[in-house]
Amino acid sequence: MPHSVAPEAPPIEVDLSTTEAPDYEELAGDEDHSQSVEEQDRDVIMGEAGIEGAKSEQPVVKQDVKLEDLFAEVESDEEFSSSNAQDAKVPSSPEAPASPFNLQPSARASDPEVMRSFYQRLFPWRYLFQWLNHSPLPSTDFGHREFAFTLQNDAYLRYQSFPTADLLRKDVLRLMPSRFEIGPVYTTNPRDRKTLRKSTAFKPLAKELCFDIDLTDYDDIRTCCDKANICNRCWQFITMAIKVVDIALREDFGFKHVMWVYSGRRGAHAWVCDKKARNMDDQKRRAIAGYLEVIKGGAQSGKKVNIKRPLHPHIARSLDILKTHFQGDVLEDQDPWESVERSEHLLQLLPDKGLNESLRKKWESAPGRASTSKWADIDALAKAGTSKNLDSRALLEAKQDIVLEYTYPRLDIEVSKKLNHLLKSPFVVHPGTGRVCVPIDTRKLETFDPLGVPTVTELLGEIDQWKAAPEGKVEGEGKSIQDWEKTSLKPYVEYFRSFVIALMRDEKEVKVKREREETNGVDAIGF
Repeated sequence: MPHSVAPEAPPIEVDLSTTEAPDYEELAGDEDHSQSVEEQDRDVIMGEAGIEGAKSEQPVVKQDVKLEDLFAEVESDEEFSSSNAQDAKVPSSPEAPASPFNLQPSARASDPEVMRSFYQRLFPWRYLFQWLNHSPLPSTDFGHREFAFTLQNDAYLRYQSFPTADLLRKDVLRLMPSRFEIGPVYTTNPRDRKTLRKSTAFKPLAKELCFDIDLTDYDDIRTCCDKANICNRCWQFITMAIKVVDIALREDFGFKHVMWVYSGRRGAHAWVCDKKARNMDDQKRRAIAGYLEVIKGGAQSGKKVNIKRPLHPHIARSLDILKTHFQGDVLEDQDPWESVERSEHLLQLLPDKGLNESLRKKWESAPGRASTSKWADIDALAKAGTSKNLDSRALLEAKQDIVLEYTYPRLDIEVSKKLNHLLKSPFVVHPGTGRVCVPIDTRKLETFDPLGVPTVTELLGEIDQWKAAPEGKVEGEGKSIQDWEKTSLKPYVEYFRSFVIALMRDEKEVKVKREREETNGVDAIGF
């Protein structure tokens, strides 16, 4: 399920610099802002670092600030305020609606006013910026990052970039894309790629290692739903996949900062954010993707699992994780071999023709026999000696392969192989369901309910229904309440916030360690 294309029809990829349409660079250019980029950057640095009273003409003084303090809660519309806030306003950017929103009963997620209110009042712009920038202070990690917008008319705008999150936010509010995607960090500003003398000078440098799991890839084994439809029973395939991939990324490759995000309808995305993961080239990405790929072949192919023995430790560990899911979530809940056609596929995966014939006769005499019983029949008839030449080891290995075929993650492997692949941003709204693409707390993976994820209209309604304490303050505290804190989006934003804090803390520690080593190296040679 690659997310760099529209779900229904291929979008029209537009490079507005080569068409007669109004040029996007002009639409979102510096002339719309009375401040220069340098002044804007300086203002955001002051705001992000929590330095009060700084003026643009004064030099920036570094201060020791705790990461937790960088996340001071402020009013949503003032989240990226600057010392020249009045001058920095863009006339074409809509103003935030007065609270409450007064959501109409007929409002839909695709309505422009609904989406505008969501991006103005609920989207966590600050944390998105700090997640991609790896620091509270603007840098090329964010400024040279590609963003791509899918507009309401399916036009697809690539190579957009922004020096600050405030400018990204304003362009999203101006263009109102149905979604936006995140690409790599490039050697230079993506907007300037056509000004380079050599096209080879513009290349991707870094991006999170990503994985994509989509329930449509399970249509040949799930029986409760198909296509874009899901329920809590087939969502267990995603739960199994997250368990297997997450532990492999952490234990086998040593990654620490792995974030899983609900796709908004029928899947999940993994973002591996460690610096060593972001800096990997395509060859290393392909190697990790190949390491995790076990299921090969489409819905019409025969045997999809062909692994060597003895089992690799990753496969053995995966089987231990998946065997309980196989019994309950697959055999009992999905009943995958209820029909004659599906039972025949099971027989094709067994190694002994004599055993297969005995099983076929038994199942034909008992139409509608449950899959749990059919799975037990395999061992029962094997022990009864129905086949004289049965190889018990071959049968055990075949059963292991069957468990893997029906439970092991089915990855869209192309998403993981390329450094320049784009993937849908967390917290955007899925245009089909209206659900927000929220992070999944893997500590509570078993209780995550995709059908319980809030929709954008529900969230805006919750703002209307929220009852504030006197003067809009939290009782016992002296801080203002942001709109997302008034809604069921709160636990997801807080989880994202804690993830970003941990990531930035590690990035800062690595930087300090490197600077200390460089200083010691200089001292050692006598300078």
